[in-house]
Amino acid sequence: MKVDLFDFELPEDHIALHPAEPRDSARLLVVRPGETLADRHVTDLLTLLRAGDVLVVNDTKVLPAELKGTRIRGDNRASVSFNLHKRVDAKTWRAFARPAKRLHLLDRLELGDNGSLGALVAGKGETGEVTLEFDLGGAQLDEAIKAHGAMPLPPYIGAKRGTEERDKSDYQTVYAAVDGAVAAPTAGLHFTEGLLQKLSEMSVSVERVTLHVGAGTFLPMKADDTDDHVMHAEWGELSEAVVHRLEAAKAAGGRIVAVGTTSLRLLETAARATGSLKPFIGETDIFITPGFRFRAVDMLMTNFHLPKSTLFMLVSAFAGLETMQAAYAHAIRTGYRFYSYGDASLLFRREQDEDESGKRIPVSFSP
Repeated sequence: MKVDLFDFELPEDHIALHPAEPRDSARLLVVRPGETLADRHVTDLLTLLRAGDVLVVNDTKVLPAELKGTRIRGDNRASVSFNLHKRVDAKTWRAFARPAKRLHLLDRLELGDNGSLGALVAGKGETGEVTLEFDLGGAQLDEAIKAHGAMPLPPYIGAKRGTEERDKSDYQTVYAAVDGAVAAPTAGLHFTEGLLQKLSEMSVSVERVTLHVGAGTFLPMKADDTDDHVMHAEWGELSEAVVHRLEAAKAAGGRIVAVGTTSLRLLETAARATGSLKPFIGETDIFITPGFRFRAVDMLMTNFHLPKSTLFMLVSAFAGLETMQAAYAHAIRTGYRFYSYGDASLLFRREQDEDESGKRIPVSFSP
């Protein structure tokens, strides 16, 4: 499909620079294909969901993966910065460098406020990507990154303001647990402990999966056709125990509600091979565009995404392109806030396509 099909005009002042306070006071646009749009708030999940529904959340924890420091080459010094985006092994990360032109292979780096985190440029790729080999490894390296790094805000926010101390909490979900992401699963930023407790009291359960979001989620599409785009791979895990509980909830009439495109991508990856949900651990580069057959997710809670982004393509596949074009036009016209710190939408899945026999494709689960 032509990427231009997913373009729209987004005024810059619609991109939120800070989250709503409190988090769950953000606006929520309810989108049911073929029905009238409804303007609500995140706290209205208490009436929009029902007993037996399951929220599937991504419990990845964002590392403060933006590192600044100095490139050392003989007597020459130059300021450089990096956004770590993918761990290679215990001592090695791939990163986006700024400015990459200042770096050569085997350049020495001193990172952090006092230059105490040492590294070597072990490789250079295209579009500003480099491979960094650190002096430290494993848990020691993780702690050093936490001590010296800043939260890697999306470029559409970072270009308008600097990183603030509050971003360390604002850009982290309240249920974050597993270190590894370099970007937040932003739909989850809307939840508070209080809202989760109230949902639990009405028998809406929460299941955790892990997908470590990479900085590739920030990269603009450079292809003119979706067939020519290659997604960055991200590591995820869906346990057998969670699969069993989702299967039981579905059998009892509950709906599977993915909190964020990351949760949805992991669930649909786990169901893609056989058509039924199975445990999964590994990397996924699933790219969801209109025509994709969803197997696992009934509803999707997600933020508002940017023009021509892979995430706007995903929501268009889920609810329908014309439906989402109308929803986004309404959101822009009525002042919804976009992107990572913006408002949210609750999408109901469009009718599935028919298979060759003319029967509706079932949503099935098996361990």
